[in-house]
Amino acid sequence: MPFAYPFVGNRALLEDARADGPTGVPWLSADQALARVVPGLLEEGATFVVSLGGVVLVAPRRSEHVACAGGLEVLAAGELFFASVGGRLRLVRATNQSTGYCPDLDSWSALDHALVKADVAAPSGFDPEFLFRRCDACGELSVVKERWFVCPFCDAELPRAWNVSARRPVDVA
Repeated sequence: MPFAYPFVGNRALLEDARADGPTGVPWLSADQALARVVPGLLEEGATFVVSLGGVVLVAPRRSEHVACAGGLEVLAAGELFFASVGGRLRLVRATNQSTGYCPDLDSWSALDHALVKADVAAPSGFDPEFLFRRCDACGELSVVKERWFVCPFCDAELPRAWNVSARRPVDVA
């Protein structure tokens, strides 16, 4: 069962995103001319979120994930990278790199499900994978590097299980 991840970043960004609404473009089909509506898609990649409705929303890579999602909870968030193959857009890599939502690796299933629904060929998983943890000792948010579960701020041991926020399980059709 997928989880709904709340935004854990800067509150001012969250309020702006809620006021402006989602800036992400729904990616509903492999045939969609996504590169025409998302500047820099082929050169830089894109920011993405998966909405609670199970739809991939895509925005320019330098966009905030919270803006892409309009401040709402998401099932997944990260970055997508593309190539042009035979004149067609092809998704070649995805990450879960989002310091605003800090999704765990299990969010891959939500992205994969949304891509299958849109008939988009998906890679086999996140590459690279990002592990986010909140330090129980000092409260800081960290990215675990090379599976070294030590807080870079206070040297305390980081939890092995995801603990960034109060995510909740959701049913997705």
